[in-house]
Amino acid sequence: MTDTTRLLRGSVADLRPRVVTLGTAGGPRWWPGADAGERSGIATAVVVGDRAYLVDAGHGVGRQLNLAGIQVSSLRAVFLTHLHSDHTVDLASLALFGMFTLGADQHPIRIIGPGDRGALPPAASHAVVPPSPVFAEQPTPGIAAMFHHLMAAHATDLNDRVLDALRPSPLDHFLPEDIRVPEDSGYHPNDNPTPDDVRPFEVYADELVTVTATLVRHPPIAPAFAFRFDTAAGSVTFSGDTAPCDNLARLARDTDLLLHEAIDFDWVLRTYSGGGPTAQASIEHHTKSHTSPQQAVDIANAAGAKALALHHLVPGTAPRSVWESAAQRCRGAFFVPDDLDVLPFGTSPGAHLAREGVVAP
Repeated sequence: MTDTTRLLRGSVADLRPRVVTLGTAGGPRWWPGADAGERSGIATAVVVGDRAYLVDAGHGVGRQLNLAGIQVSSLRAVFLTHLHSDHTVDLASLALFGMFTLGADQHPIRIIGPGDRGALPPAASHAVVPPSPVFAEQPTPGIAAMFHHLMAAHATDLNDRVLDALRPSPLDHFLPEDIRVPEDSGYHPNDNPTPDDVRPFEVYADELVTVTATLVRHPPIAPAFAFRFDTAAGSVTFSGDTAPCDNLARLARDTDLLLHEAIDFDWVLRTYSGGGPTAQASIEHHTKSHTSPQQAVDIANAAGAKALALHHLVPGTAPRSVWESAAQRCRGAFFVPDDLDVLPFGTSPGAHLAREGVVAP
């Protein structure tokens, strides 16, 4: 039994909060090259006592939960920062395979994420001929409609199992719900996707955690959220995908642990420079929508975060030196976690330790 599994299978009374980095790679790719496959798609669990809360559902999330010893039945909610495929691609498998571990008395598992965008984004300025949208009859579904479509696509399988094997339906246990952006925020998907001075707003609460959200800067997708989990012992904040953003620094104020995305912009230029319109559009997208390791450190410092962990790493096979180059500028503890690392936070024993993969005794 690994240290990770031993910690997660501790006493129900053990309310020490910790993060398990299930998957630490970003981007809609299976990253090739050295260390290919070492980092699964972006997904993180917050564990408090016998409850788990999942943030994003990148590729491999079900396998990683299994390896970490986190049962799907322990999930209380799944939070999706935004609806890009690298954050949602294994949501269907989580529901379809996860239902086999759920009993008749299973509590509902809420799936909380962005609602319908409400408008298509404008075409990139580099387009020679503006492309046509796919599925024009419903081009920007939110999480509630998305989950419905995912389950509908598997209706043959589900009906075999429900009718012949008397299995439960995922629709009985997984409850998707769209986050409603506060009406007074000034939000508009195209004209004002990331209003300044958004006040963090609550999206979930139970006896152990309160989750608040804010709008972050990840054009063209909108809305895009960051989430903060507050527990009796401490807090952890997830940036989601974002360019540097004051809203995020405000949400993360004095947080015990900030998990922030990071991209290697030198890799972006090496990969796309000299290309045609598609390559130029890709460079512009990455530079306006993501954060370098150095910028992530600046945000953590501005927020007064006690610790910073870089994840959603793009490319997912970059050497550690790319990410660790910013460590000396960080005023708090600095982490570049691997998949399945456990990071305690707050007043937990061991939360002060500042190296990757530390597991509290």
